[in-house]
Amino acid sequence: MYHHIKKLMYTVNVGSPDPRFGNMLLEQFGGANGELAAAMQYSIQGLNCEDPDRKDMLMDIGTEELSHLEIVGTLARMHLKPMKKSRDAAEADPLIAIAGGGGVGLFNSMGDAWTADYLKITGELDVDLRSNIAAEARAKIVYERLINFCDDPGTKDALQFLMTREITHMKAFTAALESLGKDQFSIGKIRPTPGLVDEYFNDSTGAGDQGEIDSRGPWNTGGKWKIVESPELEQGAERQSEKTTAGNHKPAAEETGKTRVKKSA
Repeated sequence: MYHHIKKLMYTVNVGSPDPRFGNMLLEQFGGANGELAAAMQYSIQGLNCEDPDRKDMLMDIGTEELSHLEIVGTLARMHLKPMKKSRDAAEADPLIAIAGGGGVGLFNSMGDAWTADYLKITGELDVDLRSNIAAEARAKIVYERLINFCDDPGTKDALQFLMTREITHMKAFTAALESLGKDQFSIGKIRPTPGLVDEYFNDSTGAGDQGEIDSRGPWNTGGKWKIVESPELEQGAERQSEKTTAGNHKPAAEETGKTRVKKSA
């Protein structure tokens, strides 16, 4: 059951309306990383969740996001208000001024309509929690950019509140994921192919004009990692997997200098 209280979760004060900035704010109203997308994603995940504890968390945060949507919508409406009467202000975005009457609508800052394609819902709790952590991180960055482009103190104050809550939600989703006690790479029920799962395909090789390099780091070396170089990859991933499984995979160094001859048609 939803119940609306005629008071914003955070008080909004706009001293100097800026229609162009109001257009930017629509990114967090009807955009891919906006508040409506977050509210729908978490609430629908909550409806599907069979874990009562984490279901409660998803519904709590999903409902809070609706309150954030109201804050963003109010901010945007106040900044867009000059479009209702001023031709100069209306030229900042004719779509909003003419089609929307100078008010907010379910579209992003580019005028693209909101879509359920924004939502990441898999029905697997741990996978959904990972998506939620990423969603909050993206929203945090969008709010940070909005703050940097804003000159109005009252607006910046409200955006700071909204940005901070993204980190709060990240912390909650991360704690919920960790409390499941699952290995971080244990996704679903079917196990990955041994050997192949630890092979790093070095598919981008050589040096680039802008200083690009062939890099090594913890993402491809150490532990069980094995780098598979491009000459070996020409044989096909299936053959590579067969070699690894059989235990007779040749080191990358032995492949150096070998050239695969292709027959011409």
